[in-house]
Amino acid sequence: MKDDIRSLLNIIVRASIEAGAEILKIYDQDDFGIQQKNDASPITLADKNANAVINKHLKPTEIPIISEENNIAEFEERKSWSRCWIVDPLDGTKEFIKRNGEFTVNIALVENGLPIMGVIYVPVSGDLYFGIVSEGKAYKINTFNFSIDFLDKATPLSGKERNTSVVKVMGSRSHLSSETEKYINKIKESGKEVSFVSIGSSIKFCYLADGKASIYPRFSPTMEWDTCAGDAICSALGLKVVDAVSKKRLLYNKKELVNPSFIVN
Repeated sequence: MKDDIRSLLNIIVRASIEAGAEILKIYDQDDFGIQQKNDASPITLADKNANAVINKHLKPTEIPIISEENNIAEFEERKSWSRCWIVDPLDGTKEFIKRNGEFTVNIALVENGLPIMGVIYVPVSGDLYFGIVSEGKAYKINTFNFSIDFLDKATPLSGKERNTSVVKVMGSRSHLSSETEKYINKIKESGKEVSFVSIGSSIKFCYLADGKASIYPRFSPTMEWDTCAGDAICSALGLKVVDAVSKKRLLYNKKELVNPSFIVN
């Protein structure tokens, strides 16, 4: 199992880096090829090209793929999958269009509804985060110094907040909800000092894993591919990613791929 996971990790690390390179090619162009999807969210050439690269790497594993940009199988077929990949080839398309650098590539492996491994790549900074839940470890490495022995050179993450005197609440750059504001106000009312850290895409999970934040409450809609890789990285460090109401772990490859409101801490 360990060898299997490590070989699959190598595949998704390389897939994410190559997808990031494709994204940056479009990022440097004047025309992003922006279109509107059926849900009115934007899609660009970068989303499509990154998805093609990731599919090229993942299909030989013969593990089925759920990607935001693929045609997704019906649940009648998916419910028999013990393992599947969950992919967002460009998480934070709105941030990409704004050119603020806060977008990522997300690839996660799910087994029996739970993430067991994940990679988040930030193409602009070159920072790559990855975690293996069964090993209880997650790491960060900058791909500008990437080499084949990246596991030996990566920096272990602790998930422990560096400054506990202030509650640092993560929030979305583009999707801050009134419920999140109420949640922050409740923390303040308890007498704690709060600072709000706003950043786009799945980088929020990376901040928690890297000890740069305390908690990430999310009450506006997300999809499984928005959270699965970050869930794997945080879970590998003992952080909890739970339904805001039931307090149970988020599950993946559900009939409906929309997440409930959740809390990460």
